Amino acid sequence: MAITVRNLTKFYGHEKAVSDISFDVKTGEILGFLGPNGAGKTTTMKIITCYMPPSAGTVDVDGYNIADHSLEVRRKIGYLPELNPLYMDMNVLEYLEYAAQLHRLGSARTKQQMSLMVEMCGLKDVRHKDIGELSKGYRQRVGLAQAMIHEPDVLILDEPTSGLDPNQIVEIRNLIKQLGRAKTVILSTHILSEVQATCDRVIIINKGEIVADGTPSELQDKFQGTEVVTLEIKTAVQNVMTDVFPKIQSIPGVQSIEYGGAMGDIHRFSVHGQKGTDVREDLFKKAVSEKWILLEMGRKGTSLEEVFHQLTKE
Repeated sequence: MAITVRNLTKFYGHEKAVSDISFDVKTGEILGFLGPNGAGKTTTMKIITCYMPPSAGTVDVDGYNIADHSLEVRRKIGYLPELNPLYMDMNVLEYLEYAAQLHRLGSARTKQQMSLMVEMCGLKDVRHKDIGELSKGYRQRVGLAQAMIHEPDVLILDEPTSGLDPNQIVEIRNLIKQLGRAKTVILSTHILSEVQATCDRVIIINKGEIVADGTPSELQDKFQGTEVVTLEIKTAVQNVMTDVFPKIQSIPGVQSIEYGGAMGDIHRFSVHGQKGTDVREDLFKKAVSEKWILLEMGRKGTSLEEVFHQLTKE
């Protein structure tokens, strides 16, 4: 395992921020680390990166314990914190050179890595500008470049797409996916669609405790409530409540129906079936037998946002 966390606990005074959590992250895995504000995400990341010590528990990174071998751990990790630490009076190239020197890269490798980071992170047009002149999105790119400049085996990214526009988000998402083929990546974000598109696995933490761990699809299946099918039909009826609802309700497995409104003779429904059932075939047969024109039918799964809300609501 690239990262092994065991019984990790952190107190701030009498307040317990992280409570006895354990998990592993494999090499080549992109882990989405999710939770509401104050859940313990950033604290856990800071402990893994040796930014602060735990109150109890252990963390190993590629076999090195953070307490006994913190320098070796820091060499293996690239860290983009939530509050991006940048020197505003440096230009981009100066800052990347400074970051490379902190990691004791040689002169030739420093130049090579600076050029690579400028290309990978889309900084070519601003490389000679002072960081203080850059937009928040470009500053975030500079922070990502410094995290990767020493070619770390592990990347810890706290809100890496914060402040980026939609096009930049797609670029950084693709970059993270590309990096994840060879590196271990832990990223925290509140943009759950990014997790869906980027992460191999998700851990959700709430009030310092892990409340879910699995792939996005596993979590969606596990916390699926009723099966929902969206239905759009065209039929001329006098009263949809008496002429259509009872016929859909008679289908085995249908629990409830929500009416989505009408536009002329076109009617929309959300049909809720029992968990583990798929009523689409019977809905199709019912539409044929009733001579309804079937315009649209689709199965609506539980979104990652809904899973997150279920697990973290008060």
